[in-house]
This record gives sequence, structure tokens and C-alpha cells, in this order.
Amino acid sequence: MPTRSVVSLVPSLTEAVAVTAPDLLVGVTDWCTHPPELGAARVRGTKNPDVPAIVGLAPDLVIANEEENRPQDLAALRAAGLRVLVTEVRTLEQGFAELHRVLTEGCGLSRPGWLDAAETAWRQARAEFDVRAVVPIWRRPWMVLGRDTFAGSLLAHLGVRNVHAADAERYPRVPLPQLAAPGHAELVVLPDEPYRFTAEDGPEAFPATPAALVSGRHLTWYGPSLSEAPEVIGAALRAALR
Repeated sequence: MPTRSVVSLVPSLTEAVAVTAPDLLVGVTDWCTHPPELGAARVRGTKNPDVPAIVGLAPDLVIANEEENRPQDLAALRAAGLRVLVTEVRTLEQGFAELHRVLTEGCGLSRPGWLDAAETAWRQARAEFDVRAVVPIWRRPWMVLGRDTFAGSLLAHLGVRNVHAADAERYPRVPLPQLAAPGHAELVVLPDEPYRFTAEDGPEAFPATPAALVSGRHLTWYGPSLSEAPEVIGAALRAALR
């Protein structure tokens, strides 16, 4: 049976489908911001989707992610008779593989040119940096990238070594005195999502460490932004390390 309608519960996958076949999308989360002209129905957030509303849209496919979406919500959608495709993305390579699976196997589309371009961009990207970094994703409390994260894998491809990559948790809480201690890291990478770090909110906590303010979409989203990500992230890192 062909896939004629899709609800996406993952912002990056929403962008991937919208750029490839925008007419497929009938429902997206409130956090789905790209492309800006999205006209699909809003079905609340990734962690609190409006299950009855999604069921009412009667999509042929619901796209989800094992980290971003709760098992109980996905179970409720399946119990209502909906087909749910759940992705797992913890490395850059896995991101490319899951994008291919979602678009070709899930949505029944031809592999898009932008996906080839994104893979080429990362195949050609150099590990030009050789630096130890911490990557906060939240403050109050401070949380950082730990083991097995897509963003950590992306940074590693550029030569940025995550100080907390061997931590037991994927997003450990680390006290600021430890994070900001001289010698703990040579760089702090501050994305603008999920916490919106800015020039006025974040760098001041790390007076002894250079800070790179980076686009969260280019660091954490797996979709069309991946074709630009090596240059966008690389430029931010170069600016901080000058």
C-alpha cells in the first residue's frame, strides 16, 4: 500500500520529508520549525503528542525516534492501528542510514539528491581540529553530551574529542566547577538548542576556556542541514580557536 500521508514526531525528520515530498506531511510537532512554511496540522510536542489528534488524521505512517519520543505514546498509536516507524540515530553513519530508510522504505520515495550531497559533504570533511571539548546542552542543572550521541559523532568527524564520551550516561549532569575547571577541556561548544546558549548566556561560565557558539540545527539535526553542517560547524569552531 503506498504511503500517501505522514505524521512526523521528529523535527529533523519533518524537514527531511518536507524537503523531499512536502505534500506527504499531514501532521508535525510544535517543535518542527523547518521549513518555515510548513502547513501541516500541529500535534503538540515530541514528549506529549496529541494521540487522539494524530489518530484522527489517519496517517499511513507515523515517524518517530527512540530518544525523542516516549514508548507509551508510540504504543498508543500502534494500538490505534497506525503504522509507526521508529528510528535510532546515535552516529553520523546511522543518521544517513536511517534517513534513507525513512524516505525510501517508510515513505516510498526515491532517494533524494540532498541526501547524496550530505553524505558527500561529510565524506570530504577533514578532521581539521585536534581539541578536547565539553558540549553543554542544558544549564540549571548543567548537562553535557556523554556517550553514543549523534552530535558527539558529528564533532568527532571534525576532530573534536568529547571529554565526556566515556561517561556512563548519554547526557550526564556535571557540576559547573568541574566543567569550567582549567585543563578540563580546551574548548566549550555551546549550541542554541535544546538550551538556547547565546553570547550573553553561556560563555561567561567558562572564563578559562574558549567558547564556540554553534547552530543546534546543524549540530543535532539529521536531515538536509547535514550538507551545510561541516562548513557551518567548522566556521564556528575556527572562530573560537583563533
